[in-house]
Amino acid sequence: MYAIQSPSGEPTRAAPFPAQRSTEHGQGFAVVDVETTGLGRTDRVISAGVYQLDAHGEVTDHWYTLVNPQRDPGPTWIHGLTSRELAGAPTFPEIADELGERLAGRVMVAHNALFDWNMISREYSRAGLRAPVEQRLCTMVLSRDLGLPLPNGKLASLAEYFGVQQRQAHNALDDARVLAEAFRPSLHLARQAGVPLPLTTCVAVTDLGEDVSSPARSGYTSSYRPSRKRPACPYPNPGRWVDGSPLMQGMRVAITGDTATDRELLEDRAIEAGLHIASSVSRLTSLLVTNEAGSWSGKARKAREFGTPVVGEDAFLHLLREVAPHPGV
Repeated sequence: MYAIQSPSGEPTRAAPFPAQRSTEHGQGFAVVDVETTGLGRTDRVISAGVYQLDAHGEVTDHWYTLVNPQRDPGPTWIHGLTSRELAGAPTFPEIADELGERLAGRVMVAHNALFDWNMISREYSRAGLRAPVEQRLCTMVLSRDLGLPLPNGKLASLAEYFGVQQRQAHNALDDARVLAEAFRPSLHLARQAGVPLPLTTCVAVTDLGEDVSSPARSGYTSSYRPSRKRPACPYPNPGRWVDGSPLMQGMRVAITGDTATDRELLEDRAIEAGLHIASSVSRLTSLLVTNEAGSWSGKARKAREFGTPVVGEDAFLHLLREVAPHPGV
């Protein structure tokens, strides 16, 4: 029912796409997935897949390319791309215009969209350019807003819910295809139910996190710096966050893993909203924020043990827009 015509054979660059008519969302949507050398600010894009959709969610074109990061490719056991395969690929500046043509005038759609946006934006910044994207839409946030009964925030769970078959997980083109297939019915459900699309303005990243003294990393590692000491939260803990409801002042929020937003900035925003930043996860923790829900960090393991609610970074930023006052205030 939700099937989309997928590319045949090996992924190749598609022919230039035809101009699309103007719509309520510009020329439509660009469903994007990038594979990277890791999750940090200094990590690089090594492949990119884009599915172009019109305003109704119908596919009009697809495109894929490898990208030579000019460094170690990182966790090849995850994305499957080796230094030998990437050696002959174009560098990001060499594909920037071609990628830009497929993004320009469209809403960028991705799963954990803040991560993909930051990775793409940093690559454009390194090339002395700005990514031609004005708005992004995170399907993790949209799924939550729609109240989809998903067990977690993984793309695989969203795909299973809509009966979409994953053929090659962590291949940028196949992940973009899977997301495109899952986004179309999500878009239709949102319009039928009158649920507004969670569009977020894209701000170009200027913090490239470059540190020439740091060795190249060989896997997904964190660039997180320990937080400075912060004042105590003035509100008592109202309990756990419940999916579908707003955050409330006093809630204890823990963060683990690398974040696209500078960690101290993310914590500052939470504290300014009246939340308590917890250094660990316990039975009293209201929410865990992580881009790697299945990781084996101590906080993630404790969250699974205690059944602590978990959301991605983009979803957390969305929740921070409207934090409810503490009932005792």
